[in-house]
Amino acid sequence: MRLEPLPPSFAATRGALHRVAEEIVAAARKPHNEIALTHTPGGFGTPPFSLDGHSIQVRVDGVDLVVLEDEAERRMRLTSLAEAAEFVGEELFPAGLPEDRSSLDIDPAAARRLGELYAFGTEALESFRSRVDPAADATPAIVWPEHFDIAIEAGVEADGRRATYGISPGDEEHSEPYAYVAPWTAPPSGPLWNATGFTGAELPYAELAAASDPVAEAVEFMAVRRSALG
Repeated sequence: MRLEPLPPSFAATRGALHRVAEEIVAAARKPHNEIALTHTPGGFGTPPFSLDGHSIQVRVDGVDLVVLEDEAERRMRLTSLAEAAEFVGEELFPAGLPEDRSSLDIDPAAARRLGELYAFGTEALESFRSRVDPAADATPAIVWPEHFDIAIEAGVEADGRRATYGISPGDEEHSEPYAYVAPWTAPPSGPLWNATGFTGAELPYAELAAASDPVAEAVEFMAVRRSALG
């Protein structure tokens, strides 16, 4: 899997789709206390869930919002949060529909790069997860709407080895995506732990994209930090 250059619009598109993830997709998932999302074709979405005897999935595919009800698919171009919520359906927003009708301004090329990043993250994290011993109790890869990253947890907490391993599309401290390892307890001091804005380690998108095998580069980055924890 290759990682393509990011368009200048990536950060703005990431911010817009982050709002969609939090205020539309995760908000629509049932039951209401479940917000975890997953990588879906072209982007991210809910796992299928049940509502009134029907199987529902809400997801984002590039610039489109997609609702799958049983075998019937509906999709629309993302324009605003209010229109997106109306399209999904009022019954999935019992607290009320979002009222923001300002344009989301999602660039198709940037949205495509984001979808590819989650596909890359899923492959890298599952490959890393397959190398971890069963005692580490590694979790499946999840897209978390709050931070908009895709991540797993692995390691024995009592031994000080549990950490979050993930791929972030970027944040206030990072203009571009990065791979990261965030230990749950303070890691040993040393150059391996170079993160900005959190305690842990990071590998920037540019280095991943320059690698001949970006997935292997990310897996090795995570594996080295896991070894350093124990």
